[in-house]
Amino acid sequence: MLLLIPGPVQTSPKVRAVMADDIAPWDDEFRAEYAAMRPRITAIAGGIEGQHVSLPLPGCGHMVVEAAIRTFVKAGEKLLVVRNGGYADRLARLATEAGRIVVSLPGPDNAPMPPERLAEALAQNPDVRHVALVVSETGSGIVNDPNILGPVIAAAGRRMICDAVSGFGALPFRMSEHPECDVVVFTSNKCLEGMPGFGFAVAPIGALEAARGNAGSWVMDLADVYDHALQNGWGSFRFTPAVQALRAFGVAMDLYDAEGGQPARLARYRRNADVLYDGLIDLGFTPYVAREHQGPIIVNVHQPADPAWDFGRFLKAMKARGVIISNFFTTRAPTMRIGCIGAIGEADIRFALAEMAAVLEEMGVGRRAAA
Repeated sequence: MLLLIPGPVQTSPKVRAVMADDIAPWDDEFRAEYAAMRPRITAIAGGIEGQHVSLPLPGCGHMVVEAAIRTFVKAGEKLLVVRNGGYADRLARLATEAGRIVVSLPGPDNAPMPPERLAEALAQNPDVRHVALVVSETGSGIVNDPNILGPVIAAAGRRMICDAVSGFGALPFRMSEHPECDVVVFTSNKCLEGMPGFGFAVAPIGALEAARGNAGSWVMDLADVYDHALQNGWGSFRFTPAVQALRAFGVAMDLYDAEGGQPARLARYRRNADVLYDGLIDLGFTPYVAREHQGPIIVNVHQPADPAWDFGRFLKAMKARGVIISNFFTTRAPTMRIGCIGAIGEADIRFALAEMAAVLEEMGVGRRAAA
C-alpha cells in the first residue's frame, strides 16, 4: 500500500525490520544506543552540543507540542499564536486547556503569515512574551517560515515556540541561528521517516533551566526530562518508552544521513510536490494554495463541483488500487490533501496520479474544478 498522507508516512523496509525485536529499554546496551542518538538529534536541529539538548518524549506530535507550551510558558501567561490553519487551532486549544492565555493572530489558511502583521501584533501586545507558530500547516500545505518570522520575534524581544512537527528534517532550520527560539518540536515520523511513537524537543540548556516548575505536569515537563538525564544518564528514561520505535528512529537517521540530510530530503519532497501539483491541475483540480505559497509537505486541492463526485467513494476506490490519501480536511472549504513526504519518490506520485485519473473516469466526474 502506498501512503500519501502527511503522517504516519511511508517508511523504508530497513526501518520497519528492526521493529520485530523485543527490547528491554533499561538494558545497558540499549541505554548506550539511545544515549548515542541524542546528540545526533540535536545536530539535525542545528543545535550545538553543550548549548542545546534533545528531549525525547514518548507519544504523538500533539503531546510534545503541549509539553513545549507547558514548559516554556507559565500558567496564566499570554501566548501569541500565529493562527492560519487547523493545526494552529489545535495548538491554541492545547495552550488554553493548559491554562495559558491565547492571543490569536488570525490569517487565511492558504497563505503564510506576513512578517509585518506579526510585528504589528507584537507591538500591540507588549505583555506577550512567547509566540508559537506551526511551521508546516498540513491542513493546507502552507509554510510559516521561522527563518522569516523568527527575526521579527527576536527584534521585538520575544521568545519563539516552533512547532515543526510535519516539516522538520526537510525544511531548513538551525537552532544555533535562532537565539530567540526556546524550543523546536518534531516527531520520529514525518520527514525523518521513522516509525511513529516519539516526539522530540530541542532546546537551549539555559532556557530549560529557567523553565523548571512551569509545566504543572510531571509527564509533560521537558525540564524534568532534562533533569532526569542529568541525574540518571543520557540513556535513561523516566517512563517506559516506545522502545522499538526509538531503535527504528536510529535506522531512519542513518538513512537520512546517507541520502544527504536536509538538503537532499527537501529536494526529493519538493520534486514530489511539484509533480503532484502539476498533475492535479492536469486532471482538472483547483489547487487550494497558490503556487508561490505551496510547501513541499502536502498538496491540497478543492473537491470537485461535479454532482458525480463522492469523496468517500473516491477514497475507497483509490485504496482498492493501492493508494491511501487523507480522508478528512481541516480547511475552511472542502478539500482533498495528498502527502508528498515519506520514503516515496516521483515514480510513486506519477503512479498515484494515473490511478486518480482512472477512478475519476470510473465515477464519471467530468467537472473537477471547485464550485
